[in-house]
Amino acid sequence: HTEEEFSRSGHSNPGKSLVNGIKTNPASSSSKSSLPMPVGPPVYVDLAYIPNHCSGKNTDPEFFKRVRASYYVVSGNDAANGEPSRAVLDALLEGKSQWGENLQVTLIPTHDTEVTREWYQQTHEKQQELNIMVLASTSTVVMQDDSFPACKIEF
Repeated sequence: HTEEEFSRSGHSNPGKSLVNGIKTNPASSSSKSSLPMPVGPPVYVDLAYIPNHCSGKNTDPEFFKRVRASYYVVSGNDAANGEPSRAVLDALLEGKSQWGENLQVTLIPTHDTEVTREWYQQTHEKQQELNIMVLASTSTVVMQDDSFPACKIEF
């Protein structure tokens, strides 16, 4: 292909790239975090898994403003890597406070961690104000030679 044919075929777009389906100019931004977020309405889902085991690497209040779930799963259980992250749990409160509607949200931690327990205790009043419920489970599922904690949720 010539360069012109290559460009017309959609394989190349010099000086532009797509980020989340939005054309951006890489020269105008040197870091990933400064790229613009696509504009659009929030997305409503029944269940959302908080990315990276609830690590602060990729999740901030913007995630919770844009992804509005009835249930959020927190699967982090690695304190050495900041999983779950207190900052992400706080971001849930900040993001939810800007929804403008008081929809019920349930947080489902898959592990009982010190971070989750402290966050729950220290922010319980704010959780109630924002209509956020945290599921805690003392149930255990036993399968052959393995056992693990579990929560039952219904939609």
